[in-house]
Amino acid sequence: MSRFNVFVAQAHSFVQQARLAITLAWIAGYTNILTILTCGHVTSHVSGTTSDLGRAVSEGNWRFVAFLGFLLLSFVVGAGIAGFTSELGKRRGWESIYVLPMAIETLLLAAFALLVETSTQGVTASGDRLLLMTGVASMAMGLQNATITRISSGVVRTTHVTGVLTDLGLEAVQFVWWLADDRRRLLSSPRLAAAAAVRAHPTSKRLALLASIMGSFALGAGLGTLAFRFGTGWAMFPPVVFLLWIIYQDVSRPIAEIEESELVDEAAALGLPPELAIYHVRKDHARAGKIHRMPNLLAWADRLPGAARVVILDLNEVTNLDENSAIELRAALRKMDAEGRALVLAGLTPHQFEQLRTAAGGLLDPLDTCADLELAIARGLNLLDRFQRA
Repeated sequence: MSRFNVFVAQAHSFVQQARLAITLAWIAGYTNILTILTCGHVTSHVSGTTSDLGRAVSEGNWRFVAFLGFLLLSFVVGAGIAGFTSELGKRRGWESIYVLPMAIETLLLAAFALLVETSTQGVTASGDRLLLMTGVASMAMGLQNATITRISSGVVRTTHVTGVLTDLGLEAVQFVWWLADDRRRLLSSPRLAAAAAVRAHPTSKRLALLASIMGSFALGAGLGTLAFRFGTGWAMFPPVVFLLWIIYQDVSRPIAEIEESELVDEAAALGLPPELAIYHVRKDHARAGKIHRMPNLLAWADRLPGAARVVILDLNEVTNLDENSAIELRAALRKMDAEGRALVLAGLTPHQFEQLRTAAGGLLDPLDTCADLELAIARGLNLLDRFQRA
């Protein structure tokens, strides 16, 4: 079930980005086709709406201009809601800052579903109902696009395919050039070399990601058309139920907390310098028996005291480190390395160390991983001494 826990932290990896695309692009395609069938207008993207706006202005069709302006404003408001709620969560230290905007999108799509259910079959919406239906759907799409854009740092877009197809063409050319430059290897063993090239070159993964977004969007449009044809009243409910399910999966799995060590209060008696900070990852013992996710380590690194030069993180209570945990640790290591800090990990098993070493990409020094807290403190003091002498 943990594969759908995509809203807690930034999606750094290709696998996470592909999951985001497949999970959410079909919802955009589904919603867009439903607004076309019931309202006669697109809502998941605004390029055509903006073109129609320019034409309507030139023709002096001011009523249509007002409607198109309303659609554009609804999309922008949805994006603004996503930006506000995710930034609010970040500033307040929420562990899952993207669940709230996605929950708001679910509510908007639920409202649209009810409007579709109460629509007259075969009659295109008009008047106030047209404004309400297109406004709600457009706002939901703006909110989804902005949320996923922020999660993926601009890599993934899920509500339109214009940019996807543009990137697909560019990446395909890069891949072909790479194959041409590697002709010598291909000539030596064509079949094996070509297969290895497809697997090894990073562009092939990017092509797969872009194709998955386009395919998912088209799949959603097809499913939406079939649902509308065979059951207009409930046609919009499947994506709403699906969104509710993945949000539930995200919030139902507990997240461990990072707490300052009790040794901090005893630092003076133990002779620990203030430049050495010690933290523990703690499980929620009220929810014992459940597998806990790691907290947002990058956000934790942002809040470290300015005086801390060496930070010890005790992972003794952590029993499972998945791909997301390793990616978050790598991001925290990069940030701390750029700030001239050192991170020492305590309580790691050999298996956990191998997991982290592979994901950290050379950032994790084996000497900075210790089996217990006492060894980690000794290593931290040694690093502090080295910093001071440097």
